[in-house]
Amino acid sequence: MAKVNWSAGIDSVSGALAKPGSNPQHSCEKMLLGTHRVAATTNPDCNRLYLRKKMKRSTPLGEDEVFARQRFSAVTRAVSTRAKNLSTISQDQAAFNAQKNSAGGYKTFKSWLWAQEGESWDTAHPRG
Repeated sequence: MAKVNWSAGIDSVSGALAKPGSNPQHSCEKMLLGTHRVAATTNPDCNRLYLRKKMKRSTPLGEDEVFARQRFSAVTRAVSTRAKNLSTISQDQAAFNAQKNSAGGYKTFKSWLWAQEGESWDTAHPRG
């Protein structure tokens, strides 16, 4: 395995360093992905670089995938709107704090909002 030595001031790199895109002038053929693992370990070399070829989808979107994408988009918008709604934010925070330390409770406010809005969307759009 190759070893990467970073320049002074760069401790680690994480995320996509180069992405394949639709514009051939400003993209590359492969994705360069850097990862940095933060864990208690005896190995100090926790950085890894990966190359991934550009992939093209070979099948059309299925009905379930379209449904999942629509649900995700709708719930994302609803969570964003609800998080900014000043008329209900105090009740939402009180309800979140009431369940936070219980068994199976959501530990972050955003995850609780996602659960609430996801359940609301599922009720309004039954899958049958």
